[in-house]
Amino acid sequence: MITRIVKVSVHDSKIDDFVSFMESVRDHMLAFNGCEHWEVLNDKTNKNIFFSYSIWKSEKELEAYKYSTLYKQIWSTCKQWFTKESQAWTVDNIFDK
Repeated sequence: MITRIVKVSVHDSKIDDFVSFMESVRDHMLAFNGCEHWEVLNDKTNKNIFFSYSIWKSEKELEAYKYSTLYKQIWSTCKQWFTKESQAWTVDNIFDK
């Protein structure tokens, strides 16, 4: 299992649009082959910062998602609302080793 964390900053005027859109794609993400868990977190002090937190069976499934139509649809919609470039990390849980 691997974990993917993506940090994005959303324009203040687009926060509600972003949240609504993330809610609308939730079931599609959770149904994607290899996706074991997916959630979107909101920073407690800076309401325009969000984190996507997902757990994947393997890097192979994550890579398949990153080249999928679903990913392209999500990213093309959300990217227009970002205030700066996103940051992403693919990490291993040190306790699972």
